[in-house]
Amino acid sequence: MSLPKFKLISFPLCPYVQRARIALNEKNIEYDIEMIDLEAPPEWFYDISPLEKVPVLLVDDKPLFESMVICEYLDEVTPGSLYPTDHFDKAQNRAWIEFGNDLLGLTYNFFTTSDEKTYKHTRAVITDRFDILEEQLIHRPYFNGVEFSLVDAVYAPLFRFYEVAKAFTNFDLFDDTPNVVEWWKVLLTRPSVENSIPDTYMQDMEAYLKKQDSIFSKNISTS
Repeated sequence: MSLPKFKLISFPLCPYVQRARIALNEKNIEYDIEMIDLEAPPEWFYDISPLEKVPVLLVDDKPLFESMVICEYLDEVTPGSLYPTDHFDKAQNRAWIEFGNDLLGLTYNFFTTSDEKTYKHTRAVITDRFDILEEQLIHRPYFNGVEFSLVDAVYAPLFRFYEVAKAFTNFDLFDDTPNVVEWWKVLLTRPSVENSIPDTYMQDMEAYLKKQDSIFSKNISTS
């Protein structure tokens, strides 16, 4: 089966870009990638991204936006599937992807807020969310069992964010969620996940977090 020509418009630190790259890697799809600066994007970017976000996948130069739309499209146009075949199981996977999207938004707020009350409240909510997720992780090594899925592709960039946080601070929210930690470690060593970020990711993320002038960033500068 002949596939279109794919080009992914990206930003080096974006977790939504990472999930698209993971899907591309998992399905062994050849693609080009172009990194842009989201603080000063080229003029043509506004023509292909109505929400002014990355990723955007150019499919024979036709734009497709929104990360999960991109991931599901890539899954559908290639052999096999990164979703379960059972309709209910597939719907459940999509529900837990939405749960992951919510966690990602909370995580961004947690790392960037400069308000102490918001920081403490968001930390408490994140802790609660991971406690809920802990109870769902009844399979090994991946969310659905032995087969890697799009749920895994969504959570891997989230766990990488926390891996960076642990590398630069004494931060830890995961003492009571061993299943989450086990899943996290498996995901971050999978080749498709390892190859979804640039070589300078750790340094760039440290610089990005410090630039936020947030409560969390102050922990980085003193750690």
